[in-house]
This record gives sequence, structure tokens and C-alpha cells, in this order.
Amino acid sequence: MILCYGCFLYLIAVYFKLTISIRLSPLLVPVEAIKTASLPLTNTTEFKVRCVEGERKALLNFKRSLRDPSDRLASWFGKECCIWKGVYCDFQTGYVISLDLNDRSNNCYWKKLGHLIPGNSTCLGGKVSPALLELRYLKYLDLGGNDFQGLATPNFFGSLEKLQYLNLSHSSLIGLPPSLGNLSNLQYLSLNTYSYPYHTVERGWATDLIWVSGLSSLKYIDLSYVNLSLVKHWFEAFNKLPSLVTLRLENSSLHYLPYSFPYRNMTSLSYLSLSRNKFGNSVLPKGLTNATTIKVLYMESSNIEGPISDVEWGKLCNLWELYLTRNKINGDISRAVEGLSSCSNNTIEVLCLGENALTGKLPNSLGHLKNLKMLEISFNMISGMIPASIEQLSGLQILGLGENQLKGALPESIFNFFELTKLRLSTNSLEGKLSQNHFARLHQLKILCLSCGRSFAVNLSDEWVPPFSLSAIELRSCSLGPKFPTWLETQKQLEVVILTNGSISDPIPPWLWTLCSQLQFLDLSDNQIGGSLPRLVNFPSTSQSWTVGFYFSYYYGIVVDLSSNRFHGSIPLNIGHVMTKLQVLDLSGNAFIGSIPYSITRVKKLLRLDLSENHLSGKIPDWWYESQQLQVIDLSGNNLSGSIPPSVCSPLSLFWLRLSQNNLSGELPKSLKNCNSLVTLDIGENKISGPTPEWLGESLLSMKKLRMTCNMIDGRIPAQPCQLSGLQILDLSHNNLTGSIPSCLGSLRALKSVKFYMWDPNYRYYSYVFTPKMDLVKKGTKMTYTNTLDQVNLIDLSCNNLHGEIPNEITGLSDLGNLNLSGNQLSGKIPKDIGSMQLLETLDLSSNHLSGSIPLSMTSITSLSHLNLSYNNLGGPIPSTNQFGTFTDPSCFEGNPELCGKPLITDCSLPRKKEMETKIEDDEHEIRLCFFVGAGVGFVVMFLATFSSLMIKKSWAYCCFHFMEEVGERIIRCCLGFMACLNRIFSLRRNLFP
Repeated sequence: MILCYGCFLYLIAVYFKLTISIRLSPLLVPVEAIKTASLPLTNTTEFKVRCVEGERKALLNFKRSLRDPSDRLASWFGKECCIWKGVYCDFQTGYVISLDLNDRSNNCYWKKLGHLIPGNSTCLGGKVSPALLELRYLKYLDLGGNDFQGLATPNFFGSLEKLQYLNLSHSSLIGLPPSLGNLSNLQYLSLNTYSYPYHTVERGWATDLIWVSGLSSLKYIDLSYVNLSLVKHWFEAFNKLPSLVTLRLENSSLHYLPYSFPYRNMTSLSYLSLSRNKFGNSVLPKGLTNATTIKVLYMESSNIEGPISDVEWGKLCNLWELYLTRNKINGDISRAVEGLSSCSNNTIEVLCLGENALTGKLPNSLGHLKNLKMLEISFNMISGMIPASIEQLSGLQILGLGENQLKGALPESIFNFFELTKLRLSTNSLEGKLSQNHFARLHQLKILCLSCGRSFAVNLSDEWVPPFSLSAIELRSCSLGPKFPTWLETQKQLEVVILTNGSISDPIPPWLWTLCSQLQFLDLSDNQIGGSLPRLVNFPSTSQSWTVGFYFSYYYGIVVDLSSNRFHGSIPLNIGHVMTKLQVLDLSGNAFIGSIPYSITRVKKLLRLDLSENHLSGKIPDWWYESQQLQVIDLSGNNLSGSIPPSVCSPLSLFWLRLSQNNLSGELPKSLKNCNSLVTLDIGENKISGPTPEWLGESLLSMKKLRMTCNMIDGRIPAQPCQLSGLQILDLSHNNLTGSIPSCLGSLRALKSVKFYMWDPNYRYYSYVFTPKMDLVKKGTKMTYTNTLDQVNLIDLSCNNLHGEIPNEITGLSDLGNLNLSGNQLSGKIPKDIGSMQLLETLDLSSNHLSGSIPLSMTSITSLSHLNLSYNNLGGPIPSTNQFGTFTDPSCFEGNPELCGKPLITDCSLPRKKEMETKIEDDEHEIRLCFFVGAGVGFVVMFLATFSSLMIKKSWAYCCFHFMEEVGERIIRCCLGFMACLNRIFSLRRNLFP
């Protein structure tokens, strides 16, 4: 499995926010909101505040409606309610002005997410009683972090007129009652609905935000994870709030991003977060230039594109933090860096532009950003050398330059940044050799990501004792072997270990197996590690520490990747018992034998199971209904036999099923039609029989890749697969299919329009869980596709018994890249409009019965790089213009006796014998035809002329008939005499030769 480096950007960003002081952290209550509330929050007995009796009763009624399993409200008894936990009263009047029941232990939050937290749940639940309306002077209400199990947000909250602070985040209360617009005194409103599993409940979606305009005093609003997809002109609603300081709309399903961003009234806005939305082809808003008060700007993973120069960054001189990670922004990065560095009062501390399509070079002005603590520009196409001015960024704590095109020597000054916690330099063209001396000053380093190459190496001795204690290490293509680097044993806090392609051949040492008890991610793929897997020790089931590994396990689960090594023996039978939180298990490309362990069913959160390219045998087990979260199953390249089990489609989220290169038999089970989320089905190179199921195009509407090559499938190709509008790969080659090619294949929508393959923010998650892999025949050669598989558009119907003509409708597949119809019984001509398939790279029509000439329109397909028209009945000259000039191999056209011209040896300019014979025969035929036609016409004319004359002159007729009568009598007498002579001759012969 190829690791998705992009996740580290997110990990480090979170880690950075937790370890570095960020002035306007979205996880904290804004200082402005607290100051403006100016609530005298105290409930100690020191002030002897007396409780108002009516409010005491109201609080008790409110408590009775709640569920409190951990007895958090145990102090709620007696007459003095002002000393109860979470209750705060006014010094002078005794009225309750604050009710804070937020579960800040996070115990409730993680319990809702399914984590095994020891002890009772600290969640408050039940109902929110309207008894709160008796608290007429309530200014502060916080019910966040609890679990009200998807109940609607109470409408009566809009009647708490004095309310200045309302926090319902993560409380599992859903919905936005318009009555909240009555709270004209409200300054802080947090309705973040992310509380699994209630954040997706449709009745919690918002249809309008008109009520927001009534919150005239509002300074902070958080509607993150509230579905706002039905709201039109969402920005205009917030633009009417003149005091707004913080606006958070993260993951709110917004699809419209205004280009202008007028900012007419939001003159106080300093924090704006629009990350993880669904903006449709939105460009970077030029109006951001006018947002001069912005200090923190989040627009990560929002499908934003266009040049980075659309914004005049030199006007945003108050900017502290800029997050534009995981978008499609392009252009020269120097325009942004130079703009930000031009500010005289430069304040920017965080610059995150990673995972975009930025180009250009890092300018020397980078050194002017002296306050930078975080520079993350990984996963772009930035070239050139790292400027020497980077030495001026001495306060850097996070430096991410990986996955670019940087070259030249690595500046030594980087290793003087003693506050550095993360260093990522992987996948560039840097030069130099790193030794342990380079890391001598990096005492704070927590994450190290490097990859080696021809000019870049890492030499670390086994005796080295690092000065740091890493949480995550990633070393790719570095010559670490043949032994495991023993210095890693000193890293006691490791939670992420990635040592791929490191030439390690020794068995895994015992100390690493011991370390597995704390590992969240283990990737040792592409080495030569041998031996068998021992009875596994316990992997971590949960983690409560706020570390990189914790966030890694939370978002990606525990990952074990031992693929492409030399492990042998059986897969440990207890693997599912000790890895109960496992989400990715990749043991592909080894030599494991035996059957698939039943204990895997204990791994309830398993997302990806890859056991391909081993020597596993037996039948595919029929217990998949116990693994309901599986998304990827890859058992290809083994010795599995029997039929495909009915339960294999029980996981509703399954989108990838690969069972190719086994000994599976029988027909496709009808239960496969339950795989409604299936994107890829690969059952090639088996012994599957029976017809192509019609339900393929009726139920599996998400299908994009269908591979059934090298089986025993028979019958006609049904028309139903034509309904799969997203189908990009259709491989039915090497079967026993009959009938004609369905003309409806020309309606496959995904092959009719050009698609641009850019970084998909949502794919970032799946690329950790899954790296696509499929074997396809392209250009006559079997090739294995991985990361580029989504860019392959292919139809392969070769080596069947298909007949009839090639449907002209196929020429409408303008985005098709590979078409193989060879080895069939196809007849007729090559469609003359085939030249409209402008993206065609491979065309194989060989070994059929096609006739006629090669269409001249094919010469316009400039992308065509592989062509095979051999062994047909084609004739005429081979075109020589454009792309056809590159086809110099005669085998592309051999087996067509009527073809001539290069690269064949037959010259079209010399008459050939057969052509001459054919021409002579044609000439003789024409002469013979003319003779008989002329004779016939002449006879008719003479007969009519004679007959007419005899009818007019009766005397002539009498003479003529009398003459003909005499001639006739003489002829008869002669014939009778001749017959008598013959009779006498035969009589003499009989007498002489009895």
C-alpha cells in the first residue's frame, strides 16, 4: 500500500494547534466574547449568595428531566442553589445568570464515537425541560459535550431574552430554530452539530438563515457540520452582523462561494473558517483582498481552484494564520510569499498551502516572514532550490517541503531550528548526506519524514542515541538494512513507524513486536523481511493522550501494512482478537499459506482487508456479514477455490471487491446485486461460468470498473450495463460471449466527456485505507495500474465469439482511451467516424473479418500510439499522414492481402498480377456482354422489319411461306435419309461384331 503523505499535514496541523499558542484558536472561547459577557461567575460559599426559591425549583425540575449516569449533578440538593455545580448567581440579586453543564472531560464525546473509555459515561441526556424559562436573568447557557440523542434544539431557547452566551456544540441537539433570532443580546452562539451519529439527520438541516440577521450583538458564531446546502445567499445573512469577530462554517455542505466577498458590514471579522465544504468549481475569492481585518483564514479541503495571484496578499497585513491546504489552487507561489512579505508590520505565523498545484520557486523574500512558526507547502510542484534566506526563520516549529520538485543542496541552517517539532523533506531531488550530527540540536523533534534517492542519503549508525523522542518516523527508500535500525529502540514514544523500501531483510526484532502495544500505524512494506508472524501481542485498543498517534488512530484507525515482503507460514489465528481496533490490514505480496482466520470477524471496524498475492487456499469464508464496515476486500492472486459466498456483499459500504487470479467457479451469485456502493468488481482469471447477469446494470449503479476477463462466461452481452453512467473500465475479454456488440455502449456517459483528475480532498482518507490496483491489457501488454487507475478509460471485448458490425455509436465515446475488439468474428467496415475518438491511445481490431479501407479520419487521432489492424480483409493504401507515420511495424497491418503501402512491402504504385487478371476478365466480360446485347437487339429489329413487310404485301408473304415450305420438306427428307444410313451402319456392326 502506498501511504498517503497528505494525512500528515492534517496531523501536524492538529498537533501544532495543541502544542503551540495560537491566538485565535477555534477550539477555545474567544476572549472578546468572555469579556463582553462580563459574568461574575462564582458559586462558592464565600459570598453567601442566597438562591431565589422559584429558580431553585426550576433547576430541580430541569434536573428531573435529565439522565445523569455518572451523577454529575449530585451537588444539586438543599436550598442554596448558587453553590450547586455548574450554577452561578449574581452577587447582588441572587438570580441565576449562568448554567454551565458542559462535559469538558470529553468522556461523553469519545464514548459516542465508540471508544472504550473506562468508567461510567459522563453524558447528560434525556430532555431539556422548559423549566429553564423560569431563569429570567440567565445570560450564559452551556450544554455542550453531552448526548441528547438527536432531539430537536428547543424552540423556547429563543425566549431567554437576556442570553449572551449559548453553546450547544457536540450535545446531539440538532436543528436551528428560527426563534434564536429573537436573542438580540446574544454575543456567542455555538451550534456545531458534529456528534456521531446525529450530525447527518436530515431534519437537522437548515433551509434559511434569515433569523441570523436579528442577532445584532453577535460576535462569535459556529454552525460547523450543520447542513446548509439548501441555504441560498448564506454570506449575505452574516454580512448584516457588524460586530461579528468569528465565523465558523466548517463542513457545512456549502456549495456557493461568492467571488466578491463584499464585507460591507463585517468590519470586525478577524476569524473565518470555511474548510471542508463542497464549493462547486469555485475560484479563490478575489474579494478576500478587502478583508483587511482577517487574522485567521481557514479554507482547507473546499474544492477551491484558480491562481493564487487572484488575491492581493500584500493588503492582508493583519493575517496571522493562512490555511489553504488540500485544494486545487495553482500559479506561482512566489506571488503569495512576496505579497505577504511586503507588509511592514508582518505578523503571519502559519502558512499552509500544501496539497495544491502551486508552481514556481521559493523567493528570497521568504526570509522576511520572520514570525513564521509553521510553513507547510508539501504536495505541490514547486521547483528550484531552497533559498538561503530560510535561515532567518529561526522560530520555525513545523517545516513541510516534501513531495515537490526542489533540488540542490539542503541548507544546513535548517538543522539549527532548535524549536522544530516536525521536519518533512521527502520526495524531492535534494542533494547531500545526512548523519546523526545534523540532528544534534533538534531536541524538540516529534515527526521526521525523509526519503532517499541517488543524490540524497541518510547515514545513521546503530550506536546512535537520538537527542529527540519521536512520535512518528517515516523513512522511505533509505538503505537501512539488512538489519533493523537499532537506534529506533531508544524511541519509546513511537506511535507511527514507516520504514518502506529500506532493504531490510532480517526478521522483525522482538523489541518492535513489544512496541506494537503502543503503535497506531506500522508500515514495513517493500522490504525483504522474512520469517513468520508470531502469535501477536496486543495492539492498542484506544488512546486518551493528545498526541499525533491519537489523532492518527482517531481518523484512520490502527493500520498494519507488511505487504511486499517474504513472510511465510500461516496468518496468526488470534489476529482478530488482539487487533480489535484494526482498520487496515495489508499482508499482500508475501508467501502466507493456509486459510483466512475466522478471528478477523472480531475486528468490527475493519475498513480494508488485503491478503492478495499469497498462497492462501480453501474456500472464501462466508462470514462477511459480521464485518459491516468493510470498504475494501482484496483476495486476488491466491489459490482460493469454490464459489463466491453470498455474504460477501453484506457490508453496505463495500466499494472495492477484487477476487481475481484464483480458482473460483460457478456463476456470479445474485447476492452481488446488493453491493449498491460497489465501485469496482474484479473477478478476472477464474473459472466463473454462466451468462453476464442483467442485474449488473440495474443494481450496481455506482460501478466504475468491471473486470471479468479470462473466465467461461457465455451468452450475449446484455444491454443493462449500458445504464452504468459512471463506467470507465469494461473488460469482458477471453470469454465465450456471442452475439453482436450492443450499440448502447456508445451511451456510457463517463466515456463521453473529458475529466480533469485533480487532488480530491475526500480521496485523501481512502488513500490511507486503500490504494487501487488492477491488471489491464494496454498496448498489447499486461500492465498493473495503481495510482493512475482512475485515469484509465477502457473497453476490452477481445477473444470472444462476437459477430456483426462495429456499432457506429461507439465512435461517440470521445473520452475512451483504449478499445480492444480483436479475436472475434466482426465483419463490415471500420466506422468512418472513428476519427472523432480524439483521446484514443490504443486501438486493436485484429483477427476479425473487417473489410473496406482504413478510414482517413483515423489520421486525426493524434493521441493514438498503439494500432493493430492485422488479419482482416482490409484493402487499399495505408494512410501515411499524421500519427500513421509513426506506425513502422508491419505486424500492425499484416494479414490483409489487399492493403498496400508502408510499412508493408507492397507498393501501391505498381499494378499487380491479380489486379491485371481481374481487369482482363472484366474487359472480356464487357465485350461478351456487348456482343450478345447487340445480337439480340439486331435480331429483334430484323424480325420486326420482316414481319411488318409481309403483313403489308400479301404476295410477298405467299412467296416467302411457299419457299420456306419447300426448304422445310427438303430438310426433313435429308434427315430421314441420314437416319436410315445410320441404321444400316449399326446393323452391319452388330453382324460383324456379335
